[in-house]
Amino acid sequence: MKPGSVRPSPLVEQAAERLRARIADGSWAVGTKLPGETTLAAELGVGRSTVREALRSLAGAGLVRPRQGSGVFVIATEPVEDWPTRLRRAAVTDVYEVRILVEVQAARLAAARRTPEDVTALDAALAGRRAASTGDDAAFVDADIALHAAVVAAARNPVLTDLFGEFVPALREGLIEMLDLVRMREHDPNTGDDAHAALVRAVTDGDADTAGTVLREELEETLALLRRPVTRTPYVPE
Repeated sequence: MKPGSVRPSPLVEQAAERLRARIADGSWAVGTKLPGETTLAAELGVGRSTVREALRSLAGAGLVRPRQGSGVFVIATEPVEDWPTRLRRAAVTDVYEVRILVEVQAARLAAARRTPEDVTALDAALAGRRAASTGDDAAFVDADIALHAAVVAAARNPVLTDLFGEFVPALREGLIEMLDLVRMREHDPNTGDDAHAALVRAVTDGDADTAGTVLREELEETLALLRRPVTRTPYVPE
């Protein structure tokens, strides 16, 4: 996209799509040098500037790469998806499995590294989760995620914090859908409160083993619910 433009023109999008289709169907294999701009413009019935923008779009998608003085070459037959896009396309259960790996370790680190400010934030997040129990599923999920985010933040590892942030959109969508399907909160509006209170207490007390164990059990329970067949049958706690 050229600097200053809002979005590619429909003509550029159409040209890019036609070029992408030829790469996908094998007309131009990986390693092939594409025809020049003039030839492509004639084949597509567009101007050279449109071809140039279309090729730039394909380069951004990881399909082609220009080589100085040599031309433009095909380097892949399928677009390369960025990490957020791959997470959005992934099954929520797959994301959740990785979430468990990340968050359990984060909870253990949080218990070892928490500061007084972290403890205050955790207490506030737990109170916020409890307050959200009177709201709808979306508000409750947001408050739940905020508490987990506070635990991850207390681990004092910016990579863990950023990684958890990448998970949030997929997690939020999956959890809201799950609560709607199993109707869990009809029987317990503040479901999971005991486990979350125990998690906050363990982190506050500096008990890494308990923090990791409590969180793993809580997340694995939710994962089991996410794996249940889709049904509208109300969930009744045992």
